[in-house]
Amino acid sequence: MAEVKATLPQRCLTLSILVCLCSVAWSPVALAESAWQEDGWLTTTLAQDRLDAGDEFGCYGIPGLSWQTDPGAVATECRTYIEQRVAASSWGDVPISTYTPGGLTMAQHTTVAEQGFVVHGDNTGLSVSAWHDANNTPTDKWDWYNLGRRGGSMEQLIGSLEEVQTAVEEGGLVNLYWVGRVNDATIRHDRDISAYLAEVPNVWLTTWGEAWSYWTVNDCYEFTHDTQTEGEQTVLIFESLVTEECSAMNPEAWNVPITWVLDLDGANVESIEGPSGPLADITGVRKTTEGYAQAEGEHLHLSVVNGHQVEIRYNGSSSHDVVGRTEFFNNHSAAVTIAAHETHDLFKWSKRFVDDDHLVFTWLVEPREGLSEAGWLRYVAAGVAISTVIGMLLVLKKEGLGPLAKGQDAQPSSPPKSE
Repeated sequence: MAEVKATLPQRCLTLSILVCLCSVAWSPVALAESAWQEDGWLTTTLAQDRLDAGDEFGCYGIPGLSWQTDPGAVATECRTYIEQRVAASSWGDVPISTYTPGGLTMAQHTTVAEQGFVVHGDNTGLSVSAWHDANNTPTDKWDWYNLGRRGGSMEQLIGSLEEVQTAVEEGGLVNLYWVGRVNDATIRHDRDISAYLAEVPNVWLTTWGEAWSYWTVNDCYEFTHDTQTEGEQTVLIFESLVTEECSAMNPEAWNVPITWVLDLDGANVESIEGPSGPLADITGVRKTTEGYAQAEGEHLHLSVVNGHQVEIRYNGSSSHDVVGRTEFFNNHSAAVTIAAHETHDLFKWSKRFVDDDHLVFTWLVEPREGLSEAGWLRYVAAGVAISTVIGMLLVLKKEGLGPLAKGQDAQPSSPPKSE
């Protein structure tokens, strides 16, 4: 009987199968996923309550993956982690804000942005920047790859009320820092800073993603406006349009209310009707919402999302003009964000602020470090797969086939030639 020997291609094929099985179980992403536990609070009503309060969920990182080594992998996994558990904001489901450490190159920041994260903070070390001081107004999208930290910390003993006051009075976007715990130690927040933010007027309390989305309107906008007369009143029909051109320029932008300035030639508004009914008077309101504000005889400040047509009714037949937009929502002179870093337990990070419902947070979330509940299954699956392949090879060996059949007798695959 003919001797069947394993050829080099057969042995290479067997080795390739084993390598593929191992690589699936021990790839960097697979190992990272098995090295962490999710924050279960992100799928509960607590997370929804935070969204209803105006908060945002962004990215901080993924245990087992390195921003420096592969920022694209971190951004991709972090985006998936958030999207599978919670909406990023009440204005948009997809997360657009992320922490990035110092030392990354512009090319690496661009890679992160290509995964949908367009706001990178804070103090990332790039030469371009946004809001490192009151005059550091961003002009290009990549300026937001280096969002500044202004106003200091919300932490007790570390935070400074005077520093926050100074930053707010200077104007621009003020970005505070917060971390809920360090190891097992609970961090207390500065109640004086919270009390100040509860009372200070003309401040937009917002998030990273809202602020960026509002800013993008500077790049592209289009609106329509027309008037008609009804008795002794004028009805001004206004709409900020949703256009393909503008959407293509900043596809990540959420459709947040933009504050338009309308000159009604001294006339006072009687009412404003939107798609869902009357718009509210939001004079002094500091959280993002639709509505309007007008001081007696002065310009109308109309805050509406793109695509919502409104009817503005006022007495007389005065002319009108769309003057433009305000720098910040509702014509506020400053904006304040609070970035909650390293948020791996939303309950512990947020429980101190149950009574501080005026504050708005950008929660930069990450999973907890440690083997996930299903992490051990990865190793079991790999072991079963490898054992199955080896078992199949042993069966083939008994039949005189396969790469393990060297030196074994087997039936020839074709009849021997006659002599």
